[in-house]
Amino acid sequence: MVGKVKRLKLKPSARDKRRYFLVRASNVKVEAAILEYVGVLGFAKSAYMYVKALNGHDSGEPKSGKYTIGSCLVKSLDDVRAALAFEGIKIEKVSGTLKGLGV
Repeated sequence: MVGKVKRLKLKPSARDKRRYFLVRASNVKVEAAILEYVGVLGFAKSAYMYVKALNGHDSGEPKSGKYTIGSCLVKSLDDVRAALAFEGIKIEKVSGTLKGLGV
């Protein structure tokens, strides 16, 4: 009989420090912009991760446009910002938690 396997937890100091950002674009456009600007190696170093898609944001505005929530490492946030700005995609909000984005 096989017993339960206990998963090892990482200490908080060993975890990746991530930032979540809200953009008004599709995930495909965000990934393409980052890949085009920083390349495959930069994309891997940024550890970009798609989190969620929203059809409108809870900031009181009418539901217009599709929003995407993505995350990346703190140290590569400037590269991701530059990549998205180069393609004309504006980052609406950046936060350390999903709750901070209003999701």
